[in-house]
Amino acid sequence: MTVFVKICGLGRVEDVRAAVDAGADAVGFVFAESVRRISPARAAAISAAVPAHVKRVAVMMHPANDEWQEVLQVFAPDALQTDAADFAALEVPASVEQWPVYRESGAAPETRGTYIYEGQKSGKGKQVDWERAAAIASKGNMILAGGLSADNVAMAINTVRPFGVDVSSGVETAPAEKDAQLIQEFLTAVRAAEKNL
Repeated sequence: MTVFVKICGLGRVEDVRAAVDAGADAVGFVFAESVRRISPARAAAISAAVPAHVKRVAVMMHPANDEWQEVLQVFAPDALQTDAADFAALEVPASVEQWPVYRESGAAPETRGTYIYEGQKSGKGKQVDWERAAAIASKGNMILAGGLSADNVAMAINTVRPFGVDVSSGVETAPAEKDAQLIQEFLTAVRAAEKNL
């Protein structure tokens, strides 16, 4: 089994390149209130060289539809990630995958597709209860997020058995500053853990 890997919160072209070179399956760009927030134009510019097999994900939180439309027009993502309840108010074309976020202690996942499972606050490096996550990981394609790093991702994969994993602060040397070596170490740890699935 291959574990899908998303590197999130990218803000520099060298970070995007490092994620792609390390073998990431998706790269995330934050358009919500965060130290990692960038503009749609900036995201489009730094992800211009991302190959077609790597998904470019717009990460939002409770966006107004006009805010989302700007991201759609300027950045043209492959997927939109935002809280599950947000999608009802958004016009998302069929060409863009919908990745709802389900939060620990919140509503159970209601999708057979890809979704993010994380804690109450995004981007804070807070680990969810892996045993609880494992109990629902068979529903759809869970991408496990929250507090993952090269040091614990193998244990997370073995415990939860998710479809994928998502990392942001765990591959940073400072807020919003990704480190190419940490990205590579994370991917190496994931690929090693796959062999035990």
